[in-house]
Amino acid sequence: MTIMIKNANRWLLPDGIEELLPAQAVPLEKLRREILDLYRGWGYELIVPPFIEYLDSLLTGTGHDLDLQTFKLIDQLSGRLLGLRADMTPQAARIDAHRLQREGPTRLCYLGTVLHARPNGFAGSRSPLQVGAELFGHAGPESDVEILQLMVATLALTGIEDVYIDLGHVGIFRGLAEDASLDPDQEAFLFDALQRKAIPEIQTFLAALDLSTAQRERLAGLATLNGDEEVLSHAETLLEGSGRTARDALDNLQRIAALARRRLPPGAALHFDLAELRGYQYQTGVVFAAFVADCGQEVARGGRYDEIGKVFGRARPATGFSTDLRCLMQLGSRDWPAMCGAILAPGEHDEALEKEIERLRGQGEVVIRQLPGQQGSSSEMRCDRTLRWDGAAWKVEKIE
Repeated sequence: MTIMIKNANRWLLPDGIEELLPAQAVPLEKLRREILDLYRGWGYELIVPPFIEYLDSLLTGTGHDLDLQTFKLIDQLSGRLLGLRADMTPQAARIDAHRLQREGPTRLCYLGTVLHARPNGFAGSRSPLQVGAELFGHAGPESDVEILQLMVATLALTGIEDVYIDLGHVGIFRGLAEDASLDPDQEAFLFDALQRKAIPEIQTFLAALDLSTAQRERLAGLATLNGDEEVLSHAETLLEGSGRTARDALDNLQRIAALARRRLPPGAALHFDLAELRGYQYQTGVVFAAFVADCGQEVARGGRYDEIGKVFGRARPATGFSTDLRCLMQLGSRDWPAMCGAILAPGEHDEALEKEIERLRGQGEVVIRQLPGQQGSSSEMRCDRTLRWDGAAWKVEKIE
């Protein structure tokens, strides 16, 4: 009985692993090409990193979260631990630092499947089709805003409207934690509470520490600093008297916001949340995410991660973003045309027929040869026309 059940369920896929049928795969491929053409127009060069690498390379600088998301196995040739990539950003950093070794800014883009050990993000997929862009070699707000622009342009290309951008900066919390001399455990606890906006819990925790009143107020105040641009003014007041690290981070965020207002399209609303610390383990500066109406989870994310290339022998300024192309297809409002019909060609051999089939295919038509003894209707093959001999030439005729 157990064997029969197993045999009956051989068609099932693991949870969170998807496949695309022709009706979904064709528009997805069209969108893939459009996005890569968009990136090419901005000067971003396509890379194709390997799906599997040595684990220590894949997890460089990315923290504990990515470790939990990475499938691992032993390489039978070397005995070393391998990982199936869960994020292509570390791979792009390795290519920039070790393989390309350019002096000036380097713009790279990628598009490929990543694999997650646990469901993550919109729709709970474990096999997102990750698309993204990374800019290496420039540390100013201009490169961060360029990445923001490209992220918004990507969403617009897929038909996603009413986007709002959530902006934060990990340097503010990191600087305040340094000012307060928090140990790693204390910093981790406070980080977690800030993500949950657990204000009473934060206040109780800070009251038990040997801190000045000003230090407690600054750390607790981060949880309330979220909203429109007025947040940045409130943050200036809150950070008065803090160390240089936190104030420099706020100044950097203000310059990025000012430039983004000038360069982003009017429909992209900016929202600020100074307690949002996405990728805190490896991000070093601004962090951002894109949200759309009726979707509680981010649809794209990015930020600055200047130190990630250090382990590859060359730490360069770096900023970038990524998203899931399948997610964008589901959320986008673009109308994709139905798959075009095909022409059914007889299976017989005829020189004139061969030439006509070649001519039609050269014009972009889909021509399908009929096979001996085949079953099924022409509609199953999407054939709405056929090639018939009219006594003088092969002609395309509509199938009634």
